[in-house]
Amino acid sequence: MKPFRGWQKIAGIFRKRERKILPRRREVQPAEAGGRELEELVLLPLNGIVLFPHTMVPLFITYKPGIAAIEESLGRDLRLFAACVMDAAGPFQGFSLCGTVVRIVQRLRLPDGSFRVILQGEYRGTITDILHGPAVPSGTKKGTEKAAGPAYTLVQVEAIHSPPAETNSALVQAVQRSFALYAELSKKIGADTAAAVEKAENPERLANLISNAMAVKAEKKVELLSIAGAEKRLEAVLETLELENEIYSVHKNISGKVKSRLEKNQREYILQEQLKEINKELGKDKTEDEYADLEKAIAARNPPDEVMAKAQKEINRLRKLQPFSPEAGVLRSYLEWIADLPWNEFSSDSADPDKAEKILEEDHFDMRKAKDRILEFIAVRQLTADTGKDGRVPGIKGPILCFVGPPGTGKTSLGKSVARALGRKFVRISLGGVRDEAEIRGHRKTYVGALPGKIIQSMRRAGTMNPVFLLDEIDKLSSDFRGDPASALLEVLDPEQNSTFTDHYMELAYDLSGVLFIATANSLNGIPYPLLDRMEIIEIPGYGENEKLAIAKQFLVPKELEENGLGRAKLSFTDESLREIIRHWTMESGVRGLEREIARALRRIAREAVKKHHGPGAEKSLESFKRLIRRGDLEKLLGRRKYKKDLVFKEERIGVTYGLAWTETGGAMLPVETRAFAGSGELIITGNLGDVMKESARIALSWLRSVTENYKFYLDIAKTDFHIHVPEGAIPKDGPSAGITLASSLLSTLCRKAPRPGTAMTGELTLTGRILPIGGLKEKVLAAIRNGMDKLLLPGDNREDWEELDKDIREAIPVEFVENAEEAFVHLFGTGIQRKPRAKKGKAADSANAEEEKNCG
Repeated sequence: MKPFRGWQKIAGIFRKRERKILPRRREVQPAEAGGRELEELVLLPLNGIVLFPHTMVPLFITYKPGIAAIEESLGRDLRLFAACVMDAAGPFQGFSLCGTVVRIVQRLRLPDGSFRVILQGEYRGTITDILHGPAVPSGTKKGTEKAAGPAYTLVQVEAIHSPPAETNSALVQAVQRSFALYAELSKKIGADTAAAVEKAENPERLANLISNAMAVKAEKKVELLSIAGAEKRLEAVLETLELENEIYSVHKNISGKVKSRLEKNQREYILQEQLKEINKELGKDKTEDEYADLEKAIAARNPPDEVMAKAQKEINRLRKLQPFSPEAGVLRSYLEWIADLPWNEFSSDSADPDKAEKILEEDHFDMRKAKDRILEFIAVRQLTADTGKDGRVPGIKGPILCFVGPPGTGKTSLGKSVARALGRKFVRISLGGVRDEAEIRGHRKTYVGALPGKIIQSMRRAGTMNPVFLLDEIDKLSSDFRGDPASALLEVLDPEQNSTFTDHYMELAYDLSGVLFIATANSLNGIPYPLLDRMEIIEIPGYGENEKLAIAKQFLVPKELEENGLGRAKLSFTDESLREIIRHWTMESGVRGLEREIARALRRIAREAVKKHHGPGAEKSLESFKRLIRRGDLEKLLGRRKYKKDLVFKEERIGVTYGLAWTETGGAMLPVETRAFAGSGELIITGNLGDVMKESARIALSWLRSVTENYKFYLDIAKTDFHIHVPEGAIPKDGPSAGITLASSLLSTLCRKAPRPGTAMTGELTLTGRILPIGGLKEKVLAAIRNGMDKLLLPGDNREDWEELDKDIREAIPVEFVENAEEAFVHLFGTGIQRKPRAKKGKAADSANAEEEKNCG
């Protein structure tokens, strides 16, 4: 018995509720109702133990309330009321009202004051009243104590009677059979108990014996004890027995399966050992056969001579080791890797450039540079079709390409299309977040659980020596104390070195020169220069509005219709609706967001089709569902517009100019705001700008100070402080291409002249006023078009890049090319902010002055 805790708290609650919960009842029930005189008995609290009538239970009583109850019962005919104490919850804070009246058959006081007793259950009863119990000390002040009451609790008990009824022999027999099965499964029932249950005919006695013998929770036993009707009680006992038998059957089934498996393994081990001894006696050894098979499997791959020699050496070592030793397992795994790798298997490349071009055009829109490079590779392979004995083209190494562009432009899927166009196997590894050199080169095989790196693993998966190998997100590589994976890739991506690539696990030179490596990146900034120098960079620029429209119509809408179960429905988007999604629900260079929005609209429509009972097994077929998605339907399908042109002011504002920025996700607008106030020529720069952009602002201010005499400044530049701010300060910004934008904003503030509205610009400004070319032209132009700009100022040296852009992009916005800051300022402000030249004499002076006044408006 565990000592009962919390007695004083429970007894105190009983005392408080003594007169509120239970009325005192001392009357005798009528005999004809099967009543019994209410008895006053000492309460014996039992922690988690439930006693039943017709049973005898030995207990050790070691806790104070129990000892006090035993001592008090000595003067009360040795009779007690045994009630189970469970969790302190419910109206009686832990007591079960239902219990058993028991008699002390035998008792023995131990030297420590505790008792060892044997209790015999007489009949079931229910507490109707708490007569008195131990007092609970209360009060928080020192020295205040209440007199202690008795250490035991006296309760009034009423017997639980089962209404007289005929004995259901079928039910009794079912309970006895179920208990016999329970005793067989649990193997915890004594022979005496089983015999008593088998002989019991009285339903009450049968229920008591079985409930006492079952190993169920105390709450369940209290429930079985409290049921009044004999037949109902037997049904509850039968239900509990059947549930326990089911649980034991499941456990027995699982245990049997595990045991049989263990016995089978043990039997196989013994037979294997016996077979080894028999083979030794007969001069045969099965292990030798396994080693011979492994050697044949490696030789069948036709590896280089040094690989075969290494494999034979390791097999000879393996023969000398015990088969179950750890080193033998390591060597066996190593040899299996050699046997699984392709050493001389090549897939034949496609010899039809027209077919390859058709495949590339089917899978992707535009991407002309990437497609041309792949078709050039196929053409070179066709011209050098005289292959050697090993199946490879002499002198032709697999190119190492790097597709660079914003997310969602199709770089990864283009790699799959290249493999399909060439007729090669395709493997891909993701390098995002890889920071361990062993991920590329593998671990030494002496380490526990060592494996080759991702390169060798992917080559085994490809099964050929010349797959298309995609290194995804190469700009997301990291490094830490475990090494630099970017440095490990130097050997992989060097055509002069990768023919002898050595993995730490394999310790053998492996030829990667036939592999077509394709890397993808969002930006070149995160790629180390030595690694960048080994790759051929192919830019995958963002898409314009017309390109996105074509991609949506040709690829995205048909794909999403199939994926959302609407492929057989007559459903289509108008061009205006797709343009509206592109303009107001996406702001990206790629088409990933556009695909998500189209899918979201189609999911809403799929829900509508189901509501109208269209689909397989429904009243109407899916072919009969028709829907044309128009521009006016978009807000209902997609909600409110996500993107608005909040950063661009259409009206004139002094000191506000608009630059263009390139980011990894595409182009973006870069508004610049400048304010001036009295000071000492200090320059304040805010907006989370990088060092290069801060230097561009200082260059712009220095250049304006050097040309003070050329412009009409309304402020003394030496006695004025300037504050330059680039909005959206939470976003880091850097780069030199905002130089002309910063200079224009400062000039507008100095001259109190607003620049031409709707004009965007980009270009690096030098200290002499020259405007240098910029990169990421297409992304920047697309950003200007997306934000509704009316005119674009570009550096003159970017004229050739402009001519390479698609015609629809060039026609979407007017462009002026400028060589220096003075030309840019004329386009922005006109000539009115320039100082007038010295007065000229005669008609020439009048003509020049009239022309200047005309330009100033």
